Amino acid sequence: MNQPVNMWRARTVVVRQQRGFTLIELIVATTILVILVGMAVPIAKNAVTREREHELRQDLWMMRDATDRYKDAADRGAFQIKVGSEGYPPDLDTLVTGVDVAGKKLKFLRKIPIDPMTKQEWGMRSMQDDKDSDSWGGQNIFDVYSKSDQTALDGTKYKDW
Repeated sequence: MNQPVNMWRARTVVVRQQRGFTLIELIVATTILVILVGMAVPIAKNAVTREREHELRQDLWMMRDATDRYKDAADRGAFQIKVGSEGYPPDLDTLVTGVDVAGKKLKFLRKIPIDPMTKQEWGMRSMQDDKDSDSWGGQNIFDVYSKSDQTALDGTKYKDW
């Protein structure tokens, strides 16, 4: 009869000794947590950058496509163009507001997106501008580009996209 009582006391002693963590266990757990967080931060930054790059590619494609559709309509004679514009839109707002074609508005863009890299306006080039120029002559819009000087994940400059 004494024996079962002693086993119960031995278990009680063991349970009382295992209630908390030792300082070494806490330090090891904290170190592991810091290492895991340290590895996750660069991955998260790359994911955010990749998403912004994807958005930039889509926005550039959308505006260039709208410019090309405007040029195609102008070349077909759907509406009158300004002399010297070469058939390209005079500004980005024209792509949004549209032009009158046989009494109807022909629109090419729903809205002008904001440059995801700079959160500002886009850089623009006209047919008369030098291809490496950073200033827009204002005659027409042949191309749009990001004004960001940052380098993309693939090593190219965003302004060269």
